[in-house]
Amino acid sequence: MARYYFDLHNGEGPTRDEHGTELKSREDIPKELTRILLDVARDELPAGDRMTIAITVRNESGDPVTVASLIFNNEWLDVLR
Repeated sequence: MARYYFDLHNGEGPTRDEHGTELKSREDIPKELTRILLDVARDELPAGDRMTIAITVRNESGDPVTVASLIFNNEWLDVLR
């Protein structure tokens, strides 16, 4: 088991994870990233036509391990007159 920290970067600025999450292995990081990104997207979208949500994962030493992002882009195709 190892503790990983998931720092969130969204429209409200960066939020540093101070508690971390215990995972069995490094291979469990993508599943946790997906869960967090979808939860944040569900809570914050649609806040506008464009949004990027990113998460930087740090290990127990505080070193960055990976970064993942979700980009939402809505383009209206009809013309409002």
